[in-house]
Amino acid sequence: MTSATVAPKREYYEIKVYNLTSSVQEEKVERFLKDAYLPALHRAGISKVGVFKPVETDTVNFGKKIFVLIPYTSVDQFAKLTEILIKDKQFETSGSVYLNAAYNDLPYARLESILLYAFSGMPQLEVPKHATPVNERIYELRSYEGHTEKIARNKVKMFNDGDEVGLFKRLGFNAVFYAEVISGSRMPNLMYMTTFPNKASRDEHWKAFTTDAQWLKLKAMSEYQNNVSKIDIYFLHPTGYSDI
Repeated sequence: MTSATVAPKREYYEIKVYNLTSSVQEEKVERFLKDAYLPALHRAGISKVGVFKPVETDTVNFGKKIFVLIPYTSVDQFAKLTEILIKDKQFETSGSVYLNAAYNDLPYARLESILLYAFSGMPQLEVPKHATPVNERIYELRSYEGHTEKIARNKVKMFNDGDEVGLFKRLGFNAVFYAEVISGSRMPNLMYMTTFPNKASRDEHWKAFTTDAQWLKLKAMSEYQNNVSKIDIYFLHPTGYSDI
């Protein structure tokens, strides 16, 4: 008798978005992330942390945002992280410039935190393997908003039961995660991230996707009509110190 296979536990993710107003703020936040925050997360048992910056051609966001992706095994791990960091003396020392910033010398303009829950179709984060230089790799972060909570759940269902996740995998989109947003400023919505060795590869993959027979059949199904109200797309490069 063989034991039943246990499905992987669905992860939670936090996406932190640093909104910046100057190159000085950008430098302070990056130094903090590289020298203090990521090492502290690693010590806390969180080994795969992604840090991303908008590509140069994104004139709206370039130099104005930094994205940090943090995976958690549970909501409890997310809730206890601040307490763990407060007790980490090395973190306090390494991040002192950022942590002790004065009210009139802020390291960022605003900080947004988005909490997500992984899709059952891809319950755990995956780290892509690209051989191209970091500054050539394209990480595409997408946010799909729904008209209502029920309609947004229908789009999640399309990814899971409709196997849109499997379609992306078959076509080699190198997804990092797919997840529904459970707390954020643009709800209801879902977010996912796919990756490519370069921009040309990204464009080729999406061209193949839009003409794929499985996709054409899926999007024509009556049960999945009109389930997205707004799409936001961010083209990102991973930083040199990103784990992802």
